[in-house]
Amino acid sequence: MDVLISVTELAEQLSEVRVLDVRWKVMAPDGRDDYLAGHIPGAVFVDMDTELSDHSVTGRGRHPLPGAAALQEAARRWGICAGDTVVVYDDWGGQAAARAWWLLRAGGVADVRLLDGGWAAWQRAGLPTATGEVVPDAGDVTITELTGLPTATADDVAAGAGVLLDARAAARYRGDEEPLDPRAGHIPGAVSMPTTDNLTAEGTFRPVAELQARFGTVGATPVTVYCGSGVTATHQIAALALAGIDATLYPGSWSEWSNDPARPAVTGPEPR
Repeated sequence: MDVLISVTELAEQLSEVRVLDVRWKVMAPDGRDDYLAGHIPGAVFVDMDTELSDHSVTGRGRHPLPGAAALQEAARRWGICAGDTVVVYDDWGGQAAARAWWLLRAGGVADVRLLDGGWAAWQRAGLPTATGEVVPDAGDVTITELTGLPTATADDVAAGAGVLLDARAAARYRGDEEPLDPRAGHIPGAVSMPTTDNLTAEGTFRPVAELQARFGTVGATPVTVYCGSGVTATHQIAALALAGIDATLYPGSWSEWSNDPARPAVTGPEPR
């Protein structure tokens, strides 16, 4: 599947696609003001916490997946129609936008792309920008149950089949720090594979050959990915897709696992 679109390609197709601005970061979760101050023309703001998560769900981590009906309501509010090409971006190397990319793909939207380099790449290219909020006409897209891409439960992960990748920063994996969740460390057997290493210094995805080399040792068996709360792990899944490797998302991730005292945790630089 096509995963990325360049800023040059998007500029040429801007009137023909639906653009979503998913401005969000772990330590700066409300990106609306940044969006209002400047965004790609026509881009609709998407809220991670209210539209890409369902906080009425308990026991499934900090960002539980929304249901299909709620996602469909949001997607229609964003103006997405059946057959649309959707482009998602953020100002964090795609690590937030990938959540929208994953959800829409899982819900049956066939053509969803991550803008390679995001808002920073658009600005570097000197392309037009806009301010204020975009409120599109309602779309008519149909979102199916979120089964178009695979997910794993905590019990699936505990069973230990295949390779488990931890997409968080290495310091959190080792347990040196844990700013968000109740316990430090990682799931036993998980391999540290920080999401930020998918990117170049400019915030674009590394070339496919480099991603294939990075993930070459994990592609021969089933791969499952987790992070803190199921957001940046979707960026890892996008990078794996670029490398030709299908991967499963553990949506609850460390925020679910670490809240269950019955689940073991490991600290240090090694998987076990």
